[in-house]
Amino acid sequence: MIILGIETSCDETAAAIVVDGKKLLASVVSSQINVHKNYGGVVPEIASRKHIEAITYVVKDAINSAQIKIDDINAVAVTQGPGLIGSLLVGFSFAKAFAYARNIPCIQVNHLEGHINSVFLEDNPPCFPFVALLVSGGHTNIYYVKTNTDFELMGQTRDDAAGEAFDKVSKMLGLGYPGGAILGQLAEKGDPYKIHFSRPYLDKDKFDFSFSGIKTAVKRYIETNKDNYQNMIPDIAASFQESVIDVLSYKIINASIQRKCSSLAVVGGVAANKKLRERIISEAKPKSITVHIPSISLCGDNAAMIACTGFYKIQSTPYVDNDINKTYNLDVFSKDTALQKNKLRNCLSPQ
Repeated sequence: MIILGIETSCDETAAAIVVDGKKLLASVVSSQINVHKNYGGVVPEIASRKHIEAITYVVKDAINSAQIKIDDINAVAVTQGPGLIGSLLVGFSFAKAFAYARNIPCIQVNHLEGHINSVFLEDNPPCFPFVALLVSGGHTNIYYVKTNTDFELMGQTRDDAAGEAFDKVSKMLGLGYPGGAILGQLAEKGDPYKIHFSRPYLDKDKFDFSFSGIKTAVKRYIETNKDNYQNMIPDIAASFQESVIDVLSYKIINASIQRKCSSLAVVGGVAANKKLRERIISEAKPKSITVHIPSISLCGDNAAMIACTGFYKIQSTPYVDNDINKTYNLDVFSKDTALQKNKLRNCLSPQ
């Protein structure tokens, strides 16, 4: 089954072609970073307008790069949320129109589930069940993953997400946007033990997070040392990053031990952080826990993870009633329900 994935939840316009949920033929991402960095963050109205300008070209590029024909596509998977409503609407509307015109099913995919399934686009994916740390600009969650479509939320941030805290600290230090990547690179030049920022573990046996306190501690440090803090920016960046990584690593390793999982996954944009990857791998090894982290290109928002998740949605619920209120609905955008069901049968049946 060849699935076209479309992702427009924030400021990346992305399209991808994935076969059977695991073979990536093409992934194209058009970033808006150069536009939004002038404002210090994503401007929703601008983001949605840029998606409108880019989406047709991005989808065409993905199809051409995959070296397939448009008629080879069996289904469309599109991000339904969470995300910026205007941005989501662009991708969602395009996917509806594409599926309707081709008379193929359109599958609505939760963006967070897409991130978790991104590890299945890599070689040697984890075996079920496993625990997953999803850490990004908008979310910091831990899940117990039972199947590709069955996730149990174990804990989440009560305030700022880890990536959000990175962006805000970067802004405090005058480093620009996007803060996570800039702060991570700068931290490599600093001493992570120069300044001690608090580690808000909350309840160490549970899995909720809170990063607003660390962010506030950095702000107070800057205010207290306003005459010379600029000479210590690498140390501030490294010490802040160390405090966040300590909490993230402890929580996901503890979750794996509590649930007796021999595998864990780290996904989302912050999973691209070099120090975080190294720390979790090094701490998991003595406990015989295998760590699965997607390639850098699959950590940020991308459409490959959406197409991958769409495939598993089709496998788990191939036939659903034509009810637009259902969260995942394969029929709602198809002109001919019987025809699209037959197409799905042919794709899913053993060759």
